Amino acid sequence: MAGRREECLWKKHIAEQLKLRDRVQRQAFEEIIHQYNRLLEKSDLQAVLSERLQPDKYDHQNRHDLSPGSDASRNDALHQEMAQMRIKHQEELTELHKKRGELASSVIELNNQIQLKDKEIQSNEAKMLEYQQQISELEGECRELRSQLQDLERANQTLKDEYDALQITFSALEEKLRRTLEDNQELVSRWMAEKAQEANRLNAENEKDCRRRQAKLQKELADAAKEPLPIDPDDDIEVLSEDAGGKGPGEASPNRPLSRTPSKRISQPPPGGIMDSITNIFGRRRSVNSFGSSPENTETASGVCLEVRVPSTALHIFDAHDGEVNAVQFSPGSRLLATGGMDRRVKLWEVVSGRCEPKGALTGSNAGITSIEFDSAGSYLLAASNDFASRIWTVDDYRLRHTLTGHSGKVLAARFLLDNARIVSGSYDRTLKLWDLRSKVCMKTVFAGSSCNDIVCTEQCVMSGHFDKKVRFWDIRAESIVCELELQGKVTSLDLNHDRTELLTCSRDDLVKIIDLRTNAVRQTFSAQGFKCGSDWTRVTFSPDGSYIAGGSAEGTLFVWNVLTGKLDRTLDKGHSSAVNSVSWSPSGTYVVSVEKGSKAVLWSDM
Repeated sequence: MAGRREECLWKKHIAEQLKLRDRVQRQAFEEIIHQYNRLLEKSDLQAVLSERLQPDKYDHQNRHDLSPGSDASRNDALHQEMAQMRIKHQEELTELHKKRGELASSVIELNNQIQLKDKEIQSNEAKMLEYQQQISELEGECRELRSQLQDLERANQTLKDEYDALQITFSALEEKLRRTLEDNQELVSRWMAEKAQEANRLNAENEKDCRRRQAKLQKELADAAKEPLPIDPDDDIEVLSEDAGGKGPGEASPNRPLSRTPSKRISQPPPGGIMDSITNIFGRRRSVNSFGSSPENTETASGVCLEVRVPSTALHIFDAHDGEVNAVQFSPGSRLLATGGMDRRVKLWEVVSGRCEPKGALTGSNAGITSIEFDSAGSYLLAASNDFASRIWTVDDYRLRHTLTGHSGKVLAARFLLDNARIVSGSYDRTLKLWDLRSKVCMKTVFAGSSCNDIVCTEQCVMSGHFDKKVRFWDIRAESIVCELELQGKVTSLDLNHDRTELLTCSRDDLVKIIDLRTNAVRQTFSAQGFKCGSDWTRVTFSPDGSYIAGGSAEGTLFVWNVLTGKLDRTLDKGHSSAVNSVSWSPSGTYVVSVEKGSKAVLWSDM
């Protein structure tokens, strides 16, 4: 209704304007047209008079011819009067013709002006039609915009109501979390107090038992000293020992002879030959052999690098995951292989006779896996994922031991420190977090200023590669940047050689570089025709002895460079059909495994 009323108003307004223009233009020319009509009437009257006078003239001439001598004076007067009238009429006629010409010219000008005005009226009418069409279109757009505005207002109100409801829910959950944390802290305090009491009780019992055993041992020694025994000067001193059943000296069989040992000092094994037992990341004590493996999960000595074999043949091509494979890593003993993909699982494979046989799967992640690492003993596996968390599994029983949450973005890299009791994680939220696995809490959070794509660690230094093209060196104790090194592209990968003196980097400018950690300067740069990084997390790796570098390209080709010569050693292109995401070289130096954006993994060697 409002639209129709507006349409009637502007039509009425246009009609009134046209009437006003008609009155103004008509009033200006109305007097001229009236005078012109009067002149036309006068000219018509003069024509009539001239026609009437013409017969009178002939009559007077005829009369003069009939009476030429009788009425001469009267004829002369008539002739003079006729001449005067003729002159007067001639002058009036001339004047009328002059005015007629002027009026005709003014009429022509007025006609031309009328034609111009008619053209203007036509053009204005055309413009009016065009403007009316535009007005109708704009009115339609206005109606549509009003309807859209109403829809947006309703949607905004709905979102506001949902936001208010979510805010209320969040406040309730936050309050619940606070109460839960307080309860948890109280329970932890009570549990620690109970543990302390239990420890004190056990210590007291141990002290009592120790005192009882000492008293018993002294009594037995006193009894033994009362017995007369011949002592030869060259004989050795008698030493009591426990039997296999775990009995004390006093509980020994009466028929058991006393053992004798030389009086000289017993030689002790040299320190450092076998490492003392250490506490692992979950608090259980486990003895470690010379290769860093535990008795519960001992890997064979084949994991030690004796000779690096440069890969030349694809031994086994297999489907590793249901979708993209992001990460791959060999265990320290080279016997196990772990792969992580977008199907939210970490799969374990056993390398047997040039083939990768499936051994098991580690589940529990809620999003795709981004990086994988074994601890130094090969007993635990650490994986970072896109669900803002890092997780740790035990390799022997595939159990999820702990989930570390706290990042507000995808965790792109997570690494064990050398003590295996702490880990460092880097995230898309531009932070690095240091986690203590004994207390299972975040010890430190450092704001890096850019998304962290990869991490490597030494004993007290963490090196991180970032989206802003920088490699940052962090001091764990001081939580500060020791130095920064800027590359020419986004850093996608970091790796350390065996001696931890050189840092390998890969960046989106398709260059692989070696940085000398003693000088913090780029020592070598590697590139090749056709080598292109396929993603922001393309991983390259050192060989176990640090003499070769392996990396995959966006076209599915594996490149191997020789560090000693600084040149490309070989190119392997018969294995992958899509971009290579990650490469891992076995610690034994025998195998290389590469994974791709598809679902395949390829086991390479020189056999």
